[in-house]
Amino acid sequence: MDTKPNPRRKFLKTAALTSGISSMGMLSVNGQSLLAPEVSEKLPREVWVAGISQTDIYADTAEEMFERIFSIMEKVLVNQPDIICLPEVFHTSNVGKKYTLPEKLALSNRVLPRMAAFAEANRCYLVVAVNTEENGNVFNSAVLLDRNGSRVGEYRKIHLTENEINNGLTPGPLDPPVFQTDFGKVGIQICFDVMWDDGWKKLKEKDAEIVFWPSAYGGGRSLQAKALLHRYVLATSTRKGSSKLWDITGSELAQTGAWEKNWYCAPVNLEKSFLHTWPFVKDFDKIKEKYGRKIRITNFHEEEWSIIESVSPEVKLADILKEFNLKTYDQHRHDSEMAQIKARNSMTLKKS
Repeated sequence: MDTKPNPRRKFLKTAALTSGISSMGMLSVNGQSLLAPEVSEKLPREVWVAGISQTDIYADTAEEMFERIFSIMEKVLVNQPDIICLPEVFHTSNVGKKYTLPEKLALSNRVLPRMAAFAEANRCYLVVAVNTEENGNVFNSAVLLDRNGSRVGEYRKIHLTENEINNGLTPGPLDPPVFQTDFGKVGIQICFDVMWDDGWKKLKEKDAEIVFWPSAYGGGRSLQAKALLHRYVLATSTRKGSSKLWDITGSELAQTGAWEKNWYCAPVNLEKSFLHTWPFVKDFDKIKEKYGRKIRITNFHEEEWSIIESVSPEVKLADILKEFNLKTYDQHRHDSEMAQIKARNSMTLKKS
């Protein structure tokens, strides 16, 4: 894991964008250093997430597609992303030339070093969805690279289509990994995985905070439901249709579309907790009185959900939860279930 100080954990100041004079940082595009506008400190757990859409991006060869994708990634750099996700097997998607599986694997092995160099030069993580191989088995994979360009790990698509299997791909292990980054735990699912819930549920059980979904299509409400059901941030990167970013409530934070067709980049704040409103709402006024603008409480009145979010580097959510004896939605449900089991066992003992 990259433990070096992170100069990218900042966001652009509007004044710096318009004034033309300020202290400057560095960005790397095509291997050359460029001056970047002045930036101000971000919240400790604010993460700038970027996704790509290949909508209307076509090329004759994989090599040409490489260049098209890198040109889009260079545009994303204006927002200094912490992590960029690429679409599913982007290297041979929307490409006129047809490649055999060994050729696709060879192309993957060629583009990965370039991606590693990009990650290192621009100090950002990358989710690179390509083909990988082990012991003669070829997988539809997503490789996670860190800010140094080093390989953190790899997710292999669990639920392949029949066509993928017929073309020689091997399904990945049923237990998806979770990867530790310098901003939190991330997981990955790929395209057809959305039709099953096993991998998504296991990522939740392993405390994933952001899940990335490289895909051939947009997914829409089926993905929104995954974000809400499992209460983690969900970021997509697609071959066609909209790429999107959803918060832990299923609220849409960013998307590609008619006017921003091929990429998004937006912040998410991981220093927040999802609660069932009752009975913890009884303490919300006290929390507001003590912390004021340093916290934000958002209530979903019909659903009785509440989101408590720290918007100050001085305030940690864990301290507030402990101080006011608040339980997260997951802990509240777990404790209630344990009480139900205990009550049923007690009832059984009385009958016997």
